Amino acid sequence: MLAASLAALALTPAAASEPINMFVEARTADAIGDQARAARLFAVLAARDPANSAIARRAVSTAIAAGDATLALSVARRMTDADLGLDGRLLIVADLLRHGRAKDALGLINERTSDSDGGFLAPLLRGWAEQQAGKNGSARLANVPADSLLAPFADEQRAAMLLDSRRVAEARPFIQQALASGGGRSTRLRLAFAAALARAGERDEARALLAGDDPALKRLDLDRPQRGVAIDGPAAGLSELLIGVAVGLARGDDRALPLTLAQIARHAAPDSSEANLLTALFLERQDQPRLALAVLATVPADDPFAEDAIDASARLLLAEKRGPEALALALRAANRGGAGAGDFARLGNVYDELGRHAEAADAFARGGALADRAGSADRWTFRLLGAAQLDKLKRWPEARAQLELGLKASPNEPLLLNYLGYNSIERGENLVEAEAMIRRALALRPDDASITDSLGWALYKRGRLPEAIATLQKASIADPAQSEINEHLGDALFSSGRRYEARFAWRAALVTADDAIERARLEDKIAAGLTTATAAP
Repeated sequence: MLAASLAALALTPAAASEPINMFVEARTADAIGDQARAARLFAVLAARDPANSAIARRAVSTAIAAGDATLALSVARRMTDADLGLDGRLLIVADLLRHGRAKDALGLINERTSDSDGGFLAPLLRGWAEQQAGKNGSARLANVPADSLLAPFADEQRAAMLLDSRRVAEARPFIQQALASGGGRSTRLRLAFAAALARAGERDEARALLAGDDPALKRLDLDRPQRGVAIDGPAAGLSELLIGVAVGLARGDDRALPLTLAQIARHAAPDSSEANLLTALFLERQDQPRLALAVLATVPADDPFAEDAIDASARLLLAEKRGPEALALALRAANRGGAGAGDFARLGNVYDELGRHAEAADAFARGGALADRAGSADRWTFRLLGAAQLDKLKRWPEARAQLELGLKASPNEPLLLNYLGYNSIERGENLVEAEAMIRRALALRPDDASITDSLGWALYKRGRLPEAIATLQKASIADPAQSEINEHLGDALFSSGRRYEARFAWRAALVTADDAIERARLEDKIAAGLTTATAAP
């Protein structure tokens, strides 16, 4: 592969040294994730050897992945149409649409273009061009082949085109069809359609689309819709389509193409928070947290998805061992005017990660009070999260009180039932009642391995070994990677005299055990068997 790429440079021996060194440096930079540097080096090589289309395509692809659309475009525009890769072609089209040149975009991708070169986009581009010319461009999408990449998104694009020209009655059936098939993008589509309906004067209909518990739906200001929310033109339409395709591709093993499409979507519609959030997610998947954080920082504070951007930023900062920055970010959000329950949930999570459990408990309590006042359906979660912090502080009576308050409001919440039941078993409190709680939780979530483990452990603690082993084996089969379940199974097996099997279970637990104390306990049991000192806590 390397030899073939070097040969493609077609350099004489005397002139080869510097470009070859630069090529190796570019490849190395790309391999270690420094795509910005790799793109610059490939671009220099492409400029020195304009006939080498392979190097030019590499420069374009790495520049796009790095988010440097300016560099990618500068290289792509020097290439012939035949030499352009799909990513370069899509980027040029995105740039043309962004600057209002839909007809020029059709010169690159039209009905004669093969699907592999982006031909599947032709009906979309043609439709938006006609829409802008005052025609019914949505009709262009009426007969999109079922196997086209465009097909799953035809309804949302037709709705957007019709709403853009204020043809609300014609848009309604496509809105409903798009929302019915929107899946994980349903909230985003609701926001886009609501903004467009409000612009068309249909405010009651817009408000109806914003009904629901998702916080993003509540943040859209219909009096002053934020930029980048509506799908209001060819560039926004292309961006939305590329995002949808990228989300679908991300379910597979390919990590490069989803990022490429998301970066092109960002260039087409720079104000799209959806494109920015998705790009950040894909950058994180490629171990590029610093680039991901830079992208998240572009999401405006008044955007409907601003809280998601803050959540993701805090999580990335913690993962990067930048705890003080994560805490500062969470505190700013919690201390601003109008802070909500979610802001205190985030603050509590950051404090927890930093080991500051008393402050975490206080943050969850404040969030819970706000959730109670708002009548939020998930207010029980704050009781559970706060109780977990108090538990870590060895303040079990207070933790138990919080859990009981949570159950009073949400008596059929399996996570509350399981947490209180399991921890009561651990402390030898109310064993019969605790087992009953766990059984109720399991009846509500019969496939939950953790709750199954809780029941098995409760049975073990009560001396019912055969039943405990059968239940813990079921939990282990359901989630073989959970260390705690395998340790519990090993303890139960050892106590019943099945010592070889017990060591097998403990070894399985050791494979996924993260905590140093837990690992040491497991190693002691494997070596010397179960004792009072090495029993699972």
